[in-house]
Amino acid sequence: MADNADSGSPAQQEGGGGGASEHLNIKVTDNNNEVFFKIKRSTKLEKLMSAFCERQGKALSSVRFLFEGQRVQPTDTPDTLEMQDGDTLEVHQEQVGGW
Repeated sequence: MADNADSGSPAQQEGGGGGASEHLNIKVTDNNNEVFFKIKRSTKLEKLMSAFCERQGKALSSVRFLFEGQRVQPTDTPDTLEMQDGDTLEVHQEQVGGW
């Protein structure tokens, strides 16, 4: 029986992994709003960043996007950042100047 369970698991992982490897569901949050995007692993995050700003009525230049504490560049892709399905991008207000 263990053989059947073992042989079934990798097949399910491959089937699920094949679909998951093409698209990712990414959550984008600014602590007030959460927006979910489904994008390809090879899509530049600039597309997602622009769409989020449009929906929230913010200028792209007025916010910064972070993934695991690192600033996200518009040319980054989920692949280059090694993002997984369900990961979160944080949006923070850009601060210009100092005290």
